[in-house]
Amino acid sequence: MTARAGDGGRLQEAKTIRAAQRGDRRAFDQLVDAHYRTVYNTAYRMLGGESAAADATQATFLKVYEALESFRGDASFSTWLYRITMNVCLDDLRRRGNEPLSLTDEDDEGEPTGERDLPDESDEPGRNAEQRELQRLVHEAIGRLPEDFRTVIVLYDIRGLSYQDISEALDVPLGTVKSRLNRARNALRDEMAGELELFGG
Repeated sequence: MTARAGDGGRLQEAKTIRAAQRGDRRAFDQLVDAHYRTVYNTAYRMLGGESAAADATQATFLKVYEALESFRGDASFSTWLYRITMNVCLDDLRRRGNEPLSLTDEDDEGEPTGERDLPDESDEPGRNAEQRELQRLVHEAIGRLPEDFRTVIVLYDIRGLSYQDISEALDVPLGTVKSRLNRARNALRDEMAGELELFGG
């Protein structure tokens, strides 16, 4: 029976992990290359801004390097990596206190300069501008949510993790993930009530 492509990828990653655990620096670099974008984008959505995301990404992979020997494969490597990423981000947020986060970059005059990781697929220029503005407002509203709500929205709605993956990554019961996501979406909807009216609901 021929292994599926996904199975082949997982087997190759498992071999790379074992090599990295034995001290193969090149294998560890391969793991970093394979997961860097995902870690960075997750940190960017959680923390806002390139500098904070870059620092969190570096801190995450440092922790991965230090803890890799303890990885036993009870959960998938990506789930284990998400858990470390989220812990780094949450530690950063706790150090900051409750300041709201803007999830868009700004120029020297405070104007937004762009978005991260959410491409616009519309071909209509007017629609493009409207979608970009709506994305900006959504991301700023996410940045104003409490960290527990922000976390589940980033992981589920933006990063696309399953309930089970989030449960494992955050080490909370599955039911907690579902109820927290529902409350987070309601909070986000309330946060954006005025803006949504401008875009037709």
